[in-house]
Amino acid sequence: MRLGLVAGTVIAARKDVRLEGTKLLLVRMIDATGTETSDELIAIDTVGAGEGETVIVSEGSSARRSVGSNDSPTDAAVVGIVDHWYNGDTHHSGVDA
Repeated sequence: MRLGLVAGTVIAARKDVRLEGTKLLLVRMIDATGTETSDELIAIDTVGAGEGETVIVSEGSSARRSVGSNDSPTDAAVVGIVDHWYNGDTHHSGVDA
């Protein structure tokens, strides 16, 4: 699992039928200090996350399991909204990281 920052919502008028009814989020990955990396991905939202929130992203087969289907064309899923995290003695807030 990795930390990410929700940058926005992705709207797809046409998508695989197994993705119908899902909310897609554009997520910018962050490191343990809260600094954005160059990685971005589109993830299925399983927890009701919104723009500006720091989230936990699961990838691969774990992401497919989190949406309840091993045959879903899902490679990433938002599985948690972060309130706070600690990196050594440094405290980070999950809101508007």
